[in-house]
Formats: sequence, C-alpha cells, structure tokens
Amino acid sequence: MPMVTVSVSPEQAARMRHAVECGAYASGSEVVRAALRLWVASSQTNDLDVAAKGQQNHEDERVNVAELFAAHADKKRCG
Repeated sequence: MPMVTVSVSPEQAARMRHAVECGAYASGSEVVRAALRLWVASSQTNDLDVAAKGQQNHEDERVNVAELFAAHADKKRCG
C-alpha cells in the first residue's frame, strides 16, 4: 500500500487516538481510510447532484474530510 504523510490538527489527532484506544478502529490508518471512504461517497453524491442540476461550479458543495469524519465519529462515538 502506498505511504502518504498528512498533517492533522491536534484535535483531529486526539480524536483519532481516542477512536483507536476505545477499540472503534484498529489503527490510525483505519480511521483515515474510513474518513476517505466517506469523502469519496460524499464526492460521488455531490457530483451526481451537480450533474443532475446542470451546474458547472460546485466548489462550495465539497465537504472537508475532517468535518466529514467528525460527523461520522459523533455517530460512532465510544461511550
């Protein structure tokens, strides 16, 4: 698997560690992969919505991966 280095905020890093420590994810890499899967799904949904509306510019509809993960983590929160 290719190695990629990313920078996250201290709050994001703490949330990732908590998700791993409480057993919701096996590793930080699993957390990032889950966030990327959500981002891809969101991007595909946004792209379909944009195509259906006939819009050309949809930058404002893109979702920040960190925000998407935070929303997902709130649903999957560990006690």
